[in-house]
Amino acid sequence: MRETSRTRSGERVKAKAAPDAATLLAWYDVSARVLPWRARGGAKPDPYRVWLSEIMLQQTRVETVLPYYAKFLSRWPDVTALANARQEEVLSAWAGLGYYARARNLHACAKAVVAEFAGIFPEDEIELRRLPGIGAYTSAAVSAIAFGRKATPVDGNIERVMSRLFAVEEKLPAAKKTLARLAAELTPALRAGDFAQALMDLGATICTPKKPACAICPWLEPCVARGRGDQETFPRKVEKAEGKLRKGAAFVVLREDDHILLRTRGEKGLLASMTEVPGSEWNAEYKESTASAPMRGLKWRKVSGVVRHVFTHFPLELTVYFVRVPKKAGAPKAMRFVPLDELDREALPSVMRKVIAHALEFSSEPEFTRSKQE
Repeated sequence: MRETSRTRSGERVKAKAAPDAATLLAWYDVSARVLPWRARGGAKPDPYRVWLSEIMLQQTRVETVLPYYAKFLSRWPDVTALANARQEEVLSAWAGLGYYARARNLHACAKAVVAEFAGIFPEDEIELRRLPGIGAYTSAAVSAIAFGRKATPVDGNIERVMSRLFAVEEKLPAAKKTLARLAAELTPALRAGDFAQALMDLGATICTPKKPACAICPWLEPCVARGRGDQETFPRKVEKAEGKLRKGAAFVVLREDDHILLRTRGEKGLLASMTEVPGSEWNAEYKESTASAPMRGLKWRKVSGVVRHVFTHFPLELTVYFVRVPKKAGAPKAMRFVPLDELDREALPSVMRKVIAHALEFSSEPEFTRSKQE
């Protein structure tokens, strides 16, 4: 295990001590975060709760996950209940949490656990990885945390801790294998689940991306990057190319009885099977003149400003058009009118909630109200 590194000037720095699991576990026993999916007081972990939390926490902050986790548990307290739910219900409950493929895989995984394992999660990493939506990280996390198996999940927090602890100069994503190996070498045979959660807590609360609280870190002495004073520069990363801006149009149709026109996206691609207002395709070559409204012969009003949203791989700007129609208006093919007060039942992604809010704010402006009455 590497205990030394070099400063930028080439001077070799040696850690005062080697990092060990016992030190981190002793810190964790006192400082562990209290989270609803963690077993406390010697209780046995619930694999369903562990798995559900790990799926939700992928690329999402704990404080964002907490209310969604509570809602899911209240509605579907075990894997069988979740498996028996309709996908539309799951997507609706997930709406706003982002990365919607996770919700579809979550439902598919629940069904697979019930169908193939009689509702009991397998303990082995290899078996877990055969389930929908479970990759290397999640399989290791569930195996270690829920079942106490010796496994080492490595997320962004743990990569950051390892890169600083050993001053790993190799850049991410190429460094992932090295960082995973270093974490695995530290993982103890006993309490592997607690060790994994201790690493997560260390990265989330002390070894943070900016201004890490090194003075109170249990691994202060063995941290090579801290010893040479450049810990905030780790992990090294290859700069990502920013995605090209995409544009499009969104058409909000509101009936006089406060029903809004919606449709369901296709089963594949971005936001698959989610609910949206009708609109154009999103691309870098979008031109307003090519936007085709879902209902012709209406007096569409262009809403001032644009709705901006950032996806993982690209930013998006949507021009919003708004129109009110009579109560008797019917929906075009493959679309439907839904009461505004029932939108929470729909699987509306965040970008569509922004679009609807933007349009409704416009519809309540005095200028629009006057033009409607003229």
